[in-house]
Amino acid sequence: MLALVAALLLIDGAHTDELLWFALLLVAAAIATVAPPGHRVAQLGRAAEVLVLTLAASTTDDSFLVFLPVPVIGSVLAGARRTTAVLLGLAAVVLAAGGAAEGMLTDRGYLGACLQWLVLAGAGAYQAAVLQRVLLARRTDETPQPYVEATRLLTQLRSVARQLPGATLDPGGLAEHLLDEVRAMVPSSRGAVLSGSGGGRLVVLAQAGVERLDWETALDTESSVADAWATQQPVVSSRSQARSVTPSRDISSMVVPLVAGVRTVGLIILESDSAGAYPPPVLARVTGLTGAAALRLEAALLFDEVRSLATTEERQRLAREIHDGVAQELVMVGYGIDNAVAALPDATAAEEELRVLRAEVTRVITELRLSLFELRSEVDRYGGLTAAIADYARTVGASAGLRVHLSLDETTARLPAAVEAELLRIAQEAITNARKHAGAENLWVTCAVDPPFAQVEISDDGSGIGENRPDGRYGLAIMAERAERIRGRLEITPRVPNGTTVAVVLGTAPRAR
Repeated sequence: MLALVAALLLIDGAHTDELLWFALLLVAAAIATVAPPGHRVAQLGRAAEVLVLTLAASTTDDSFLVFLPVPVIGSVLAGARRTTAVLLGLAAVVLAAGGAAEGMLTDRGYLGACLQWLVLAGAGAYQAAVLQRVLLARRTDETPQPYVEATRLLTQLRSVARQLPGATLDPGGLAEHLLDEVRAMVPSSRGAVLSGSGGGRLVVLAQAGVERLDWETALDTESSVADAWATQQPVVSSRSQARSVTPSRDISSMVVPLVAGVRTVGLIILESDSAGAYPPPVLARVTGLTGAAALRLEAALLFDEVRSLATTEERQRLAREIHDGVAQELVMVGYGIDNAVAALPDATAAEEELRVLRAEVTRVITELRLSLFELRSEVDRYGGLTAAIADYARTVGASAGLRVHLSLDETTARLPAAVEAELLRIAQEAITNARKHAGAENLWVTCAVDPPFAQVEISDDGSGIGENRPDGRYGLAIMAERAERIRGRLEITPRVPNGTTVAVVLGTAPRAR
């Protein structure tokens, strides 16, 4: 707008007095622009702009009025609406006074230009205020929208979960129910329900048959499993989808994708030890069940993922709070005790008391650091369950002076993420109990993972579980609840000749190799 004013002045042939007014307008505009919006200096700069341009318009050239909307609208955008009215009033008064002094109140051209730009400035200010109000309202409405939507969906999910048979959203339980339902309809010698786990592999949620099988779980191979997952269409084959089945037998296999909307959430595999066991009518009967089953399974998997994310976030939050709060304060207390010991070289009794106190603070800090490590420990997407348990056992063993003996056996197949997380927490609780209460010297950690089978065993050579153990039965109850949540079995037995063995077993016994 300043450039436009300058161009109009040059077209009309600018005079010295007009250039002086333009220079003053430049100074006032600079003050209003550089000062923070809404600050008193900025308001004074806009008032100076109005005063300069109206005086210039009434005494020299009304081309200066082109700039009038700038300070007026700028005041609205800065949130000073009362100042806007004051600026418009100031402009009207100065233009009237200047016109009267110059004898131009009878000049229709002057009056028309003044009225025109006063109306345009006022209209521009009103439109800017309306637009600003609309944008702020939209921004206020949109900001909490994800949380409102999340609350609505979680509320609906809770209501649906309460209405489900058994009020469960357990993926494993739903998969077992689906497998039993399908096997009751069509002939099969064995079957399984698989779901995605990330990393281009599937996990076995449930299986049935006379023996456990090494099902095909890779999605980057040429197999019926990969084809059904990619095409979202059922695939019938004369080959088994398990790598451990003898290929020479007459076999019929059927892989049916579980599709919820546009997303494949899982697969159901059925196999029969006879040729041609799954003609189109049988396939149609199975696919008729998969729509509703896929929706139930997707809801269970999503609920499981939300619960896992919420748990992980809460553990990380607690770890941060402990690290930044209590842990740091205890470290400072320890330093203070060290300084006190150094300042009391002759006070033997006080020095001894402080040394005992310092040792206790050191012990508490060690406990806190181990608690932080436990909170932050998670099953890595690529490392697997046994690696996470082994890392925790090594760290705890090194801090407590325990000799740790590891026996790890894990296949490339993975358990569901929620199951791995629960098994890790059970192992952590058992290792912590052995460190804090058993008075052990050795710790044996045995892990065997061959999905859907898993066994984690923690043994120590300590004092065993007595009735008066400081931990009581609380830690054992927590482990039992976690094992029940993943449909596992918790076994706590005395170790010969001394100590305790805590084992959690998931699924049936591992297959012979």
